[in-house]
Amino acid sequence: MQILIKNLKNEITKKVQVPNCDEIFYAGTGNLLLRDTDSITLFDVQQKRTLASVKISKVKYVIWSADMSHVALLAKHAIMICNRKLESLCNIHENIRVKSGAWDESGVFIYTTSNHIKYAVTTGDHGIIRTLDLPIYVTRVKGNNVYCLDRECRPRVLTIDPTEFKFKLALINRKYDEVLHMVRNAKLVGQSIIAYLQKKGYPEVALHFVKDEKTRFSLALECGNIEIALEAAKALDDKNCWEKLGEVALLQGNHQIVEMCYQRTKNFDRLSFLYLITGNLEKLRKMMKIAEIRKDMSGHYQNALYLGDVAERVRILKNCGQKSLAYLTAATHGLDEEAESLKETFDPEKETIPDIDPNAKLLQPPAPVMPLDTNWPLLTVSKGFFEGTIASKGKGGALAADIDIDTVGTEGWGEDAELQLDEDGFVDAGEGFGEEGLGKGQEEGGGWEVEEDLDLPPELLNDLIQRLQLCYQLTTAGKFEEAVEKFRSILLSVPLLVVDNKQEIAEAQQLIAICREYIVGLSMEIERKKLPKDTLEQQKRICEMAAYFTHSNLQPVHMILVLRTALNLFFKLKNFKTAATFARRLLELGPKPEVAQQTRKILSACEKNPTDTYQLNYDMHNPFDICAASYRPIYRGKPVEKCPLSGACYCPEFRGQICRVTTVTEIGKDVIGLRISPLQFR
Repeated sequence: MQILIKNLKNEITKKVQVPNCDEIFYAGTGNLLLRDTDSITLFDVQQKRTLASVKISKVKYVIWSADMSHVALLAKHAIMICNRKLESLCNIHENIRVKSGAWDESGVFIYTTSNHIKYAVTTGDHGIIRTLDLPIYVTRVKGNNVYCLDRECRPRVLTIDPTEFKFKLALINRKYDEVLHMVRNAKLVGQSIIAYLQKKGYPEVALHFVKDEKTRFSLALECGNIEIALEAAKALDDKNCWEKLGEVALLQGNHQIVEMCYQRTKNFDRLSFLYLITGNLEKLRKMMKIAEIRKDMSGHYQNALYLGDVAERVRILKNCGQKSLAYLTAATHGLDEEAESLKETFDPEKETIPDIDPNAKLLQPPAPVMPLDTNWPLLTVSKGFFEGTIASKGKGGALAADIDIDTVGTEGWGEDAELQLDEDGFVDAGEGFGEEGLGKGQEEGGGWEVEEDLDLPPELLNDLIQRLQLCYQLTTAGKFEEAVEKFRSILLSVPLLVVDNKQEIAEAQQLIAICREYIVGLSMEIERKKLPKDTLEQQKRICEMAAYFTHSNLQPVHMILVLRTALNLFFKLKNFKTAATFARRLLELGPKPEVAQQTRKILSACEKNPTDTYQLNYDMHNPFDICAASYRPIYRGKPVEKCPLSGACYCPEFRGQICRVTTVTEIGKDVIGLRISPLQFR
């Protein structure tokens, strides 16, 4: 079989021998697609050879994407999407006839059947966009509009909702900020989208949609989000849920939640073993008492073994009629009086007194060197994009910053927080540090006086919470000195409160923690801005302090600004590997689109050379506290002194000095602690 190539005068210029075919289709310059009964072949006309072939029978239409990177082959009841080399990417089978199709600008194939407009993504995901009353023939897709012809060949424009396929496309392309924007603004709720997210390995995204506690619980377990799983388990209060949560919490070393789960399910054996391995002997003794009350002899004896309590074991054995074992236990362990009194109860004619092994060895559980009262320490790892946003969304309640992320600029934070890109959208790492824009000066007049603030009626916890919003606004505006003053004023007002219930006690303690985090972080930032940056060592110190600030527990809106500063400084220092981690953490918080776009450009520049030029005193994976005096990290396990009121951490050499956070308390002083409710004295 031959293909004839003609010029515009209808003269034959070339004859090409080709395999058997009954139809030819365009395939870009110099190439053709040849159809036979059960396949399509990509043929190079210049080189006169077959390049590739795919099995698909009776193809009626061939539709190429605008950039010729993908092709859709349409048969009567099937669609195959291939790449430029005719490698099959996905196959879709339809029960109703496929009528037409076109590619939209984002690379999704929109096609019609007799009664639906549908979409297909190159990964194989497909679905219905809308139903049709009459068949149509698509000619073009742009934005929300489908341009088509009806059966009378009249041009028509139909509107479609592209949210579902754009959502899936954003997930596939890992554009998580777009996904988050759609989650917040689009009505995507439905079992199908939740099932899709679960199937594709995005349970943390599905958590944004789900209101049903049972589904939330299983999704939270799947993505290891213990906090949300615990909330759902409390709401469900089902034995099965508590057991599952206990298993997952145990894998994460969160033994406090494991303990709660075992208590809820009354799993006494596991609870005893948990207390044994965490060295909690006091609670283990309580478990022994509970076993005795429950008349659980086996559990009672087991707990006595765990505790190494020989006298108790002798008593248990005696009470349950195991006289020989009781005697052996007492005699072997040197309880001579007990052994003698047991020996007297034996009837020599009917019972034999067991022999004592002279080579018996003492089996005693080792005493715990350090009882584990906190959860296992975990490495500081970057949360998944959506886990981070769920955490920030759920955190703080009334204490959260009431500031819209989209309205926040970087005014007052200086040019360190501006992501620097040149006109072509590239970043220059070699500019050095340059002059920094300092925070805007304090405004004249207005504001609170500390003396006024301390003169508080005792019940005004809500007033303090409202004043916290003013502090957040000052922080956003870059008025750090003023913000520190106001945070300190709130912190010093907390001991003057009188509250009535546990929730208010917890809120007051949370208020102190928030104030502490901001005072330490902002004071460190004020100090950093004053530092000279003439030498390399000075520049390294500036970068270290910016990095430490990213580990303060701030509201997401402020963490975005802090991460932007750290990202900029590390990029200028050419520490690209660390800069990349700041960029990823920044993207996780879902900043506004232009910031996300700039951050992605910097991230891609960092990923081309993922190394750190200079060694700094900063280990992002090893949990640390910031010394509120020296602004140096105190890594987990190192000696630390704390302020009794604020809980601020200090290196041991600052013990006995005045706390830099409160300015009124002594560092390392051993005191009773905050008491603001009669409940705390019971």
